[in-house]
Amino acid sequence: MTIIAPQLSNLTNALLHIINRFRSISIQSLSIWGMIIFLLQAIPAHSQQNEVFSPELQALIESVEEKVIEWRRDIHQHPELGNREFRTAALVADHLRSIEIDEVHTEVAHTGVVGVLHGAHPGPVVALRADMDALPVTERVDIPFASTVRTVFNGQEVGVMHACGHDTHVAMLMGTAEVLANYRENLHGSVKFIFQPAEEGPPEGEEGGAELMVEEGVLQNPDVDVIFGIHISSLLEIGHISYAPGGTMASADDFRIVVRGEQTHGAYPWEGADPIVASAQIITALQTIVSRRMALTENPAVVTVGAIRGGVRSNIIPEEVEMLGTLRALHPDDRIAMIGYMHEIIENTARAMGVTATLTLPVTTSYPVTYNDIELTNRMVPVMQSVAGTGNVSLEKPQMGAEDFSFYAEQVPGLFIFLGGRPSDVPASEAAAHHTPDFFIDDSRLDLGVKAFVAMTLDYLNNP
Repeated sequence: MTIIAPQLSNLTNALLHIINRFRSISIQSLSIWGMIIFLLQAIPAHSQQNEVFSPELQALIESVEEKVIEWRRDIHQHPELGNREFRTAALVADHLRSIEIDEVHTEVAHTGVVGVLHGAHPGPVVALRADMDALPVTERVDIPFASTVRTVFNGQEVGVMHACGHDTHVAMLMGTAEVLANYRENLHGSVKFIFQPAEEGPPEGEEGGAELMVEEGVLQNPDVDVIFGIHISSLLEIGHISYAPGGTMASADDFRIVVRGEQTHGAYPWEGADPIVASAQIITALQTIVSRRMALTENPAVVTVGAIRGGVRSNIIPEEVEMLGTLRALHPDDRIAMIGYMHEIIENTARAMGVTATLTLPVTTSYPVTYNDIELTNRMVPVMQSVAGTGNVSLEKPQMGAEDFSFYAEQVPGLFIFLGGRPSDVPASEAAAHHTPDFFIDDSRLDLGVKAFVAMTLDYLNNP
C-alpha cells in the first residue's frame, strides 16, 4: 500500500481551477507577463506541494495533533534535569504500552525509554530519537503552563525549565509512535523509538546521554539501519524545516591548560618564570589555528578560551595559571588536526617562555561532529518538501553548537533536521535564544514534526 496519493488528480483539479478562473476574465486584456503571473496565481496552493499521505494516514496524524500539544505542555510544566527524567520516562513508557508497541524497555542509560514496533512485513530498521531533559534555568515566560519547578543541581538550588524545547521533541515522538502503531499492517520493517535522557549532559560524576545509550546497545537488537532526529528552533518560523548536509553541528571538546612557572615578586619578574605572560602568548597563538591552519572556505572552526585563573594580588607573579576552553569543528578530520595543532602550540610556546604547560582534552564534554549522511539527506529532502511545501524547506549553514545525536550518527547513517517554533508575527531578531529564561515555542505546528517523522520513516521502510 503506497502512502503517496496519486498526483494526477491534483493536476486535474488545478487545471479545472484555472479554467474556472479564465471564465471570469478577458484573456485579451492580459499582457504576456500578466498572463504568466495570472497562471501562477491561479494554481491552488495545495497543488504546489504533494499530497503525501493517504486518507487513512492523514486521519491518524490528525487524531494525535491535540494530544501532542497536551503532552508537550504537561511535560513543559513538569521539567526534569538529565538522568532524573523519572516522570517523563513513566509518561512515555505508559503511552508506548497503551498503543501496544511490541517492546518497551525502560531504565536505558539511567532513565531512557526505548520502544520497538515491528511492522507486518520484513524490512529495514529505522530509529527515531527524542531527548527528554530540561535545563537549570528559571522560566520567565508568562504562559499558563510555565514551570515553577526548583531542584538542586551541582550543589546549588536552581529553577528548572525546558529552555531548549526537548518537551516538544518528546511529544512529537509520542505522537509519531501512535500513528505508526496504528499503521503497522503497512510497515515493511521495524521502528525503534528512542527517548533519551541527559542530552544537555549528565550530572557531575555520572555518565549519560546518547554516548551511554550507544554503549548499552540501543542501536542493536534489532540493528538500526538509519536514524532521524528533529530539533525545535525558536529562531525558525513555524511551518518551516531546515537542514544541512554533511557536518550540521560541530564537534565539542572541552579542554584545560595548566601553565606552571616560578613564583616571584612582581617587581622582579626576571627572578621567576611568569605563567601569566606565557598564558597570554598561548591564547594568542591558539587563534592562529583557525586563522592560519584551517581551510575556512571549506569548514569553519573555533578555539575559545572561556576562563583563565591565576594569581591573588597585583605584585605577586603566581606559580600556576589554569585556562578552560572549547574546541569546535565541523569535520572529523579537522577535529583531529586541531587537537594536534593545540599540543604543538602549547608545548612550544611554553618552552620558549621558560615555563611548562599541559593540555587535558577532553575535560568533561566531548561530542563528535553531528554529521548528516549525504545520500540519506539528499533522499529525504523531497520527502521534507512534500510535507512542508517546497518553499518551507531551506538549506541552512552549519551551526557551531553541538548535539549528542552525533554519537548515533557516528554508528549508522543519520539525518538531524530543525523544525520551526517561532511565531509568525515575531521577527527572528526578537525571538529569545535557546537556554535562556525567555525561550518560547509556538506549539501550534508540532504536527509538522510528526508528519516529517512519519514521512521519512515510511519512505525509508516502504521504498527501499
